[in-house]
Amino acid sequence: MANPHALRRTLGLTDSVVIGLGSMIGAGIFAALAPASAAAGSWLLLALALAGLLAYCNATSSARLAALYPVSGGTYVYGRERLGPFWGYLAGWAFVVGKTASCAAMALTIGHYAWPEHARPVAVAAVAAITALNYAGVRKSALATRAIVAAVLIVLGVVAATGLAGDHAAAGALPDRIGPLGVLEATGLLFFAFAGYARLATLGEEVRDPRRTIPRAILLALALSLAVYAVVAVAALLTLGSAGLADAADPLAQVVTAAGAPELAPVVRVGAVLAAAGSLLALILGVSRTTLAMARDRHLPHALAAVHPRFGVPHRAELAVGAVVAVLVAFFDLRAAIGFSSFAVLVYYLVANIAASTLTATEHRPARWIPVLGAAGCGIVALSLPPAAVVSGLAVLGAGAIGYAIRRGRSG
Repeated sequence: MANPHALRRTLGLTDSVVIGLGSMIGAGIFAALAPASAAAGSWLLLALALAGLLAYCNATSSARLAALYPVSGGTYVYGRERLGPFWGYLAGWAFVVGKTASCAAMALTIGHYAWPEHARPVAVAAVAAITALNYAGVRKSALATRAIVAAVLIVLGVVAATGLAGDHAAAGALPDRIGPLGVLEATGLLFFAFAGYARLATLGEEVRDPRRTIPRAILLALALSLAVYAVVAVAALLTLGSAGLADAADPLAQVVTAAGAPELAPVVRVGAVLAAAGSLLALILGVSRTTLAMARDRHLPHALAAVHPRFGVPHRAELAVGAVVAVLVAFFDLRAAIGFSSFAVLVYYLVANIAASTLTATEHRPARWIPVLGAAGCGIVALSLPPAAVVSGLAVLGAGAIGYAIRRGRSG
């Protein structure tokens, strides 16, 4: 007899690839190109390729673990089950703090594209509005997701076509002093633009022939996303040059303006705001739910585990996340938020890859090189990020580890 609680296996390869594209093609590309260009200069495309390879390893490791542990929690669960309670906690803590910084980055992206002269107040207002929507139980529907993805792809197509065919007289290169560390730093910053690929790793119960379909869908979705990003990056470099791109707070709007089509800048700004708002909505939902799970396990204050009796949402967790994000956008800039977010999320996937390396052949482990390269890449790239991101990331993760040790000591 079929399990009445099981999800239906209705998704084929094409559907899975579309979901993967919908998870990845978003606001990250509107924000991450500028700080990555400042780090890598003309080597930006190499850094983009390395970020895509790292994302592939992480997504593949996560997919194999998700097939074995098809429950909510992601690496919070995988680390706990494969490596021990502390590693699961560390992954969950890294996810919460990293994705909270991602929320701040998305809010600041809204501000920089919607009203550059008043980016911070706009960002704070966006956080307040979206937190209010989430509090009332509003969900982003599948139809809305597809509409946002379609709109973003159209905007990126406009940027690419305008930049490739337009005026390139304003392009200026950064001084030729970029080394391997700059490329690795840019890889970590561009890794931010691939955020969302883990959605594919959680589809095991909804996909037909998941062992064959999910790995293929991951590869195809990442390859298509990488191709879109590469075309946009080439157009931006040709139009603004690495120097102009590095200095732009709203780089893709500046591309169409410098290419000779300033009338298209409002279209790009609307697309960026739409993409960032959709990402911010999904991120706050995800962070608040992970906060809820950790609060239930008393890794975070138990008061955050409350669920609203009318709206059925973790209202205290959502308000807490919204308040923290609002403080971050009021005091930190976009590049700092991206750097910190990338560091914490890379630590999260470091744990995922180490967990995947413990899988056996009967547990359908990935090819040995995937989790090894993924773990090594996450560690190296995380430590290559801007020093401020590394120091602050280590400090926050260290504070979380100390808090865990204190709670364990009290319970012991």
